[in-house]
Amino acid sequence: MLTVYWKNATAEVVGAKHGISDADLKRIDRAMTQALQTVVAQCKDGTLGYAALPGHKEYPAGVDRLVQKLKPNTTDLVVLGIGGSALGNIALQAALNPATYNLLPDGTRPGPRLFVLDNVDPAMIADVIDFVKPRLATTVVNVISKSGETAETASQFMIFRNLMKRALGAGFAERIVATTDAEKGTLHGIAKADGYEMLIVPGDVGGRFSVLSQVGLFSAAMCGIDTAQLLAGAAAMERRVQKLDWHKNPAAMLAAIKFLAYARKGKVMHVMMPYANRLYLLADWYRQLWAESLGKRSDRQGKRIYTGPTPIKALGTTDQHSQVQLYREGPNDKLTVFLEVAQHPAEVKIPRMFGKVPGLSYLRGRQIADLLNAEKTATEYAMACSKRPSMTIRFDEITPRTVGEFLYLYEFTTSLMGELLNINAYDQPAVELGKKATFALMGRDGHEEMARKIKPFAKVDRARRV
Repeated sequence: MLTVYWKNATAEVVGAKHGISDADLKRIDRAMTQALQTVVAQCKDGTLGYAALPGHKEYPAGVDRLVQKLKPNTTDLVVLGIGGSALGNIALQAALNPATYNLLPDGTRPGPRLFVLDNVDPAMIADVIDFVKPRLATTVVNVISKSGETAETASQFMIFRNLMKRALGAGFAERIVATTDAEKGTLHGIAKADGYEMLIVPGDVGGRFSVLSQVGLFSAAMCGIDTAQLLAGAAAMERRVQKLDWHKNPAAMLAAIKFLAYARKGKVMHVMMPYANRLYLLADWYRQLWAESLGKRSDRQGKRIYTGPTPIKALGTTDQHSQVQLYREGPNDKLTVFLEVAQHPAEVKIPRMFGKVPGLSYLRGRQIADLLNAEKTATEYAMACSKRPSMTIRFDEITPRTVGEFLYLYEFTTSLMGELLNINAYDQPAVELGKKATFALMGRDGHEEMARKIKPFAKVDRARRV
């Protein structure tokens, strides 16, 4: 189970200028109550598609059927996607399987080796191709795109479709799974024509909210993650966050502290700092969710507001030695959310040696988890001494259930923040211009005028180059 702890973000600990007081919370009581009522109502009336995913029956059943068919003869799984079609998949794998998962011999892993190609870096793509090429007959390619026209995923798909077809001949389609729109779109049409197995990108769920749909569930289930427990954890959090007494609601309190820190205390940067390597890539997932949802130029009435806290990721203890100097002595513009684990998936004991070495003897016989958690508390204390507010989300352990809780907690918190900021948290209009500019630069039909506009911008001015 997850718990949210916010004492070290309060005025009592870090002072009234930087911390949240009871009076601050009282001042937003009406807004917070209204936001919570609105989001709960949207969940219940079906407005928010992501809210129904924990209880959906057909999506996990479809995944289970396909896993049973493909997994026995699959040694490698290549996922093609970007943004919400990849970050959740990566985060689940990192959180719930060993760091050495892909290095384990066949037969000792709970599933195939997993490669998620979330970029169009040519060296990365070439490296993965070289690695899986000898085993293409037992490789599954899962291409994830709602439309099929996202340039990055489309290019990857074209490369891997060609590779599989050349290697496997007419049977290549049996090794490709398309996760796409249920009824229409470029990828949907290709999948139907070629005869791929198909999974659904839900039409009412934005990509960054889709990890608990077939988008994220397929690769997780293929790699041995208990997706039923993942969804059960999300469902448990769903019940907790629908409590209308917002002071007893973990998502509402998280949103309230984050909103006040951002809008009233000048904390325009929100750091997520897990003290567990397995949780580090959940911070990547959080960054997209937070940035795309809350970074908006205009409010719902069209007024220019240029709002949105900037999400940052850090890792404890690593970034105590690279970032905390800035967090403690640089601008006091950050709220840090620590992720803490009570019981880690494994434990390592420090040997009893160097008993007569004063600078090392205190470590003898201690558990590494003791050191890691002491480092977290020490950092929390040091930041409080510098009047830097922080919160903690505590995992009793890292399991599919608690990870499911975390995912739903932050999705619901994001919805609440959208209400408090009076913005649409479910669109991403600023992303479109970059997509169209890419189409223009790559010569896509219909984008000639934009190509002409870009040409003088892209021309190198030699007077401004050294």
